[in-house]
Amino acid sequence: MTTEPRIAVLLPCYNEEAAIAQTVAGFRAALPGAVIYVYDNNSTDRTLEVAQNAGAIVRTERMQGKGNVVRRMFADIDADIYVMADGDATYDAEAAPAMIARLADEQLDMVVGTRIHEAADAYRRGHVMGNRAMTGLLAGLFGRSFTDIFSGYRVFSRRFVKSFPVLSGGFEIETEISVHALELRMPVGEVETRYFARPEGSVSKLSTYSDGWRIAKTIAVLYRIERPLLFFGWIGALLAALAVILAIPLVVTYLQTSLVPRFPTAILATGLIILAALCFFAGLILDTVVRGRREMRRLAYLAHKAPGA
Repeated sequence: MTTEPRIAVLLPCYNEEAAIAQTVAGFRAALPGAVIYVYDNNSTDRTLEVAQNAGAIVRTERMQGKGNVVRRMFADIDADIYVMADGDATYDAEAAPAMIARLADEQLDMVVGTRIHEAADAYRRGHVMGNRAMTGLLAGLFGRSFTDIFSGYRVFSRRFVKSFPVLSGGFEIETEISVHALELRMPVGEVETRYFARPEGSVSKLSTYSDGWRIAKTIAVLYRIERPLLFFGWIGALLAALAVILAIPLVVTYLQTSLVPRFPTAILATGLIILAALCFFAGLILDTVVRGRREMRRLAYLAHKAPGA
């Protein structure tokens, strides 16, 4: 005897009065047995009222930013499978059953809805270029990546959600989610989904440049946190190389004359070598700490059953 998995649809929203009813209706039709939650993030329009009238369970998160909303949703909602999408009616709700089926059939922990946009105004050119650049950067730093790391349409297992310590506050949350899956070597998948233009009256909250800069900084910070030996090792290698370049003329002069005429340069080169050694040992120590943290997250992850098990 088997029981149907509990499915929760999570919709973070900020000023989506024009689109939230259509979004809720789409997921209600695609997933009749799911519970739909709308988390309002200090909207100044009628988002909350419209979502309630559409039949969603509406809750509020006062800390501004998508990352803060996701942290609250993941902490509060208890389910077996989580479907997360934006409340702007741009994601194809009809793709949700296929994404859930793949998650359960292959016992994956995350399925990313890779966006395929047909309308010219669905996905701005700056966002396309930024997505490709950041996806390539993530692959270069962490060895693997996803086709669309900024997609807000994802299906998660319970063990992913309950082992994920959300630290981001804003739109960089998708990057943190991707790095969490990569670092714990979780089984993940991707499904191509249609991506639509926003309904009339709905406006994007994403700033191409300011949010892009925040996401780039987040990738750098996550690299420092998750790969400290490589991060500090590269800094140490650069400092050591600079010290060697400065020291070569001094050594040549010393071998010829037994004198060190540029004493300040010798002090600088010595200091750079000391800093390089400190960077290396700092990275080594932090790498041990990160390994322990990763083991704890892995144990929290393994405390929950795989989807479809």
